[in-house]
Amino acid sequence: MNIVLLEPEIPMNTGNIGRTCVLTNSVLHLIRPLGFQLTDREIRRSGLDYWPHLQLFVYDDLADFRKQNPAARCFYATTKAKRYYADVRYTKEDFIFFGKESKGLPKDLLAENENRTIRIPMDTKYARSLNLSNSVAVVLYEGLRQNGFTDLE
Repeated sequence: MNIVLLEPEIPMNTGNIGRTCVLTNSVLHLIRPLGFQLTDREIRRSGLDYWPHLQLFVYDDLADFRKQNPAARCFYATTKAKRYYADVRYTKEDFIFFGKESKGLPKDLLAENENRTIRIPMDTKYARSLNLSNSVAVVLYEGLRQNGFTDLE
């Protein structure tokens, strides 16, 4: 599966997500601007020695991503979606978008793709959302489960 982080801001989240992608044979796609350098110590520390094994693609912007992945079937994780993430049937080739930690995905992107937005159910009385790396893990593992955890022990 493919995880897409649009303008991630916190290097430790991206490092943790990279580690998760390595351990699940998933691909990580980062769309600039990034809130850090890919060489930052925090990424390496949270990604441990897994980072060199990561399948990683970096794009200049969303247009660059679309140009390089014209046939991508994308889903967009947001707290504003009506459909739960587990109500979608994922394929191994799907791309799941997550937004920056401070703002999530842009409203216009969500409006353009309303039929492909998904959310994780949660009680938001005391907090707005889960940590980004936790959200990625929740949705990614549902997609992997639906596809029989192919090539995973």
